[in-house]
Amino acid sequence: AKVVSMARRLRSQGDLTSETDIPICDLGPQVDKMQFDKVLGYIEAGKKDGAKVALGGGRLGNKGYFVQPTVFTEVKDDMKIAREEIFGPVMQLLKFKTLEEAIQRANKTHYGLAAGICTRDVGTALAAAKDLEAGTVWINCYDNFDLAAPFGGYKESGW
Repeated sequence: AKVVSMARRLRSQGDLTSETDIPICDLGPQVDKMQFDKVLGYIEAGKKDGAKVALGGGRLGNKGYFVQPTVFTEVKDDMKIAREEIFGPVMQLLKFKTLEEAIQRANKTHYGLAAGICTRDVGTALAAAKDLEAGTVWINCYDNFDLAAPFGGYKESGW
């Protein structure tokens, strides 16, 4: 519920005045029609596969290539939206019981560009980061890196 309310308050389409929980994150359009259609195709695949749309799920407005911030719940590991990299404003929420299960499921993919871990326990964070097959693993943040540092993915996301 918290992530849905935060996603609902993301700003887009040049809006710089609405209240938001994440002022540094304003959603822009997809880069072109091809990517726009691809992201909408993933959203439709998620719906077709039985994931529940908790927020969004379509085009934003009627001009440009804007996609609504979309949050899916009840996502299963075998769904296309869980297996593939979407590169759009789409979040898939998957439940897990143990950290080991989460790591195993996260690594059971052809991709591994990046991962994010949120925890209060630095030991847990470092152990999980070591076990995740990802080019970059952020702890208690996301998409935050030094442009001077090398960057690469893992598996089919890397080089």
